[in-house]
Amino acid sequence: MKIIAWLVTLVCLVVTALYLHTGLTGTGPVPWLNGFLAGPICGLFVAPMLFRIAKLLENSGFGGKVPAAFQGAPIGMGTVVSVSRTGLAVNDQPQLLITMDVDTLQGNTFRAEAKQLVDLTEIAAVQPGRLLPVRYLPGTGRVALATDAPPQELQHALDQIRLAKGLITPRQLLISQQGVESRAVVLSMAPTGELRGDRAVVALRLRVTRPDGSTFDLDQEKALEPGLVAQVQPGAVARVRYLAQDESEVVVLAALQS
Repeated sequence: MKIIAWLVTLVCLVVTALYLHTGLTGTGPVPWLNGFLAGPICGLFVAPMLFRIAKLLENSGFGGKVPAAFQGAPIGMGTVVSVSRTGLAVNDQPQLLITMDVDTLQGNTFRAEAKQLVDLTEIAAVQPGRLLPVRYLPGTGRVALATDAPPQELQHALDQIRLAKGLITPRQLLISQQGVESRAVVLSMAPTGELRGDRAVVALRLRVTRPDGSTFDLDQEKALEPGLVAQVQPGAVARVRYLAQDESEVVVLAALQS
């Protein structure tokens, strides 16, 4: 959009120059009233409007890009609290005002807002309770969806946040980072009635598939955030990690939205 705005500006300047030349050298009764008058009018009204639109799109995550102000900013994990439309739409993509509680790698939590253009097919991914990776500007309460971060960086950030908040142990972090990644079928999931912070503790029975195709069953209790509960319903296939030399514990990997 910026390229279009600059091209329009260049055309306006050329036409404005022709308008001035015609007005100064014309011989008619009103030499200044000619077709080149569109040049200065376009330069005064159309070009500035295009630059404003380009700036708006740049700050709204248009095309899945992270706004310039957030590039390289720290990564956090935001739990969506509420979603509303701002009234702006570009190419049928509505701009959403997303309010979320953001957890940082230091274990802190703050309330923040993001204005993001979202494709209609992806609106379900930003509903209340969903966990989304974000980049944030410290102290501003402003965030943007971290659509530029690779999956490995997002998983590392999620692990560090859970460790800082006491939701996982150092051993579980070791499993998450160095364990064998595999898949597990959720045989059963039942709430225990216990809460750890704001996380519900559930009893899981998993059937884990080893790399050679064999399986083993494991019973575990885990404190799960709301966004992960939907991923461990009976019958679901979850991504897990475990230590090849010790199959007594697995770590369930969250599926992040980007």
